[in-house]
Amino acid sequence: MGDNTVPEIQRTNLANVGLTLKSLGIDNVMQFDFMDPPPDEALLKAHELLYALSSLNKFVASEKYKCSDDIISIAAMLSVGKSIFYRPKDKQVRSMRQTRDIRDQLAGLLERVEIELTSNSSDVDAIKKSITSGFFPHSARLQKFGLYKTIKHLQNVRIHPGSGLAQVLPRWVVYHELVLTTKEYMRQVTEINPEWLVEIAPHYYQLKDVEDSYSKKMPRGAGRAYLDR
Repeated sequence: MGDNTVPEIQRTNLANVGLTLKSLGIDNVMQFDFMDPPPDEALLKAHELLYALSSLNKFVASEKYKCSDDIISIAAMLSVGKSIFYRPKDKQVRSMRQTRDIRDQLAGLLERVEIELTSNSSDVDAIKKSITSGFFPHSARLQKFGLYKTIKHLQNVRIHPGSGLAQVLPRWVVYHELVLTTKEYMRQVTEINPEWLVEIAPHYYQLKDVEDSYSKKMPRGAGRAYLDR
C-alpha cells in the first residue's frame, strides 16, 4: 500500500466535477488548476459523458415513455444508496424517509416544468428504456465465466454478488455505478435489449457496437424486475 490514500478526485467519476466547474463559468476544465490533478484520461471520459448526455436535455425520457411516476421512485431510491436494504433497522427507517422526501422534491420539479406524473408499471420495457436513456454510457456485454466488458471503454467488470441478477447473468445490462473491492463490480443493474442503445443514443453508439447480438435472443426470464437492488 502507498504511504498516502489516493485522493478521491483521482479515482472517481469526474462528470459531476466537470458539470460543477462548467456551471461556475470555467470552460476549459482540462486546464483548471486542481490541487490534486486527476488523470487526463478521466477528464476526457467525463467530457465525453457530459457531451453525450447533453442531447437529452431537450426532454425528460420518462415523459416520453409515460412512466415519470415510476422513474422518480427509482431515482429517489438510487439517491440514498444501499442503506434501504440493510440493517441496522433504525438507519433503514431514516433512509426510507429520505427517499420519500427526495421523491416529493422530484415530483415538485416535474410539476414546475409541467410534466404530468404518469405510471406505466405494466410496461417494463418502457421503464427500462427510460433508465437506459439516463445510463446508456454505463452499458456492458456478457463475456465468459460471468465476466462483462463495458461497451465504450472495454473495461472488465462483474455484477455485484449482492445483486438480484448475479445468478441470472443477462447478456446486456446497464448499471448505476461501479464499485471496486477485490474486483470491479457493477451495482444497481438492469437488463436491456442492445438495440435500445442505438435507438436511444445514436450519437453515442453505432450499429457495429451491438450488431453481433441482433441474431441472439435475450435470456428467458432474465431480469424480470426492471431494477434490482
